[in-house]
Amino acid sequence: MTETIPVAVPRKGRPLEAVLQRVAEETDAEGVADEIISTLRYEKAVTKGTQSPDGDVYQRLAEYSNLGDATEPDFTLLRDDRAGKPRRIVFDSVTVPAGEVDLRLVGREEPFRALRKHDFPLGFDSADLVLEEVVGLRPDPLTRIADVNARIDPHDTDVRVVAGMGDTVYHTLMATPDALPKGSQPTREFLTDYEGDLCISPRYERLVEAVLGTRNASTLDFCYPGEDEEEEAAIADAGVGVYLTVTGSTARDHGLVVGEELFPSETVLMENYEETTATADHVKELFARAETETAMAIY
Repeated sequence: MTETIPVAVPRKGRPLEAVLQRVAEETDAEGVADEIISTLRYEKAVTKGTQSPDGDVYQRLAEYSNLGDATEPDFTLLRDDRAGKPRRIVFDSVTVPAGEVDLRLVGREEPFRALRKHDFPLGFDSADLVLEEVVGLRPDPLTRIADVNARIDPHDTDVRVVAGMGDTVYHTLMATPDALPKGSQPTREFLTDYEGDLCISPRYERLVEAVLGTRNASTLDFCYPGEDEEEEAAIADAGVGVYLTVTGSTARDHGLVVGEELFPSETVLMENYEETTATADHVKELFARAETETAMAIY
């Protein structure tokens, strides 16, 4: 009998799409992955007001859901953080045949924390959350996902990073020309002599301290964008900041100099090594390709 392995995944957004795309590459689930991705993109547009659906949210949820067949995707409702806190349709679960095992992908708001509680042997989540919650702060900066496990206290959690999914954007240092010495670029070295405000996204304090190193972060005063304020505009007001960026074009539109890429923000496969089995190891091998630069040694 084929064994089913539960895998915690995000309920929506870029990390979930990265997981589904990798699943589609390694199995015959292209159609299922495309259905989930297209449904959630449409529902995101509905939430943002750029699509006008025919039915209400409950009618759409009934149309999308397939409770009688685990191999068809199921969805659920989540209260969104936007003004008015609308109900948003998000991913719930689906079972995908993967050779010798079945993958039961289960949506969780915080997959990393579900693994920490030993609810799952395997899961996918943003590497950012690992840095925010369990990575130790040291004087030297953390620059690669491949070094994350070495900074996790084994007494703090049994979760370890296995491999990255390659959906990489970067936490990037940027500054206004007036904040920089003439002819210089925003780098970690620049921060060694900088004292003052550093604008970052709320709740990213520990992440920024980890990727800068406490030696560089000791003279910084964290500040944050105001409500409904663009991050790049807030950084321009502060003079220096760190923000996730792909091309940096919006930052340049605000007069910012885009500098050093401090750390990759990437979806990662994680395991709770106290919960993994031989079957779970097979699933790890399915995702953690040897040629992936971010593949980890398992602790």
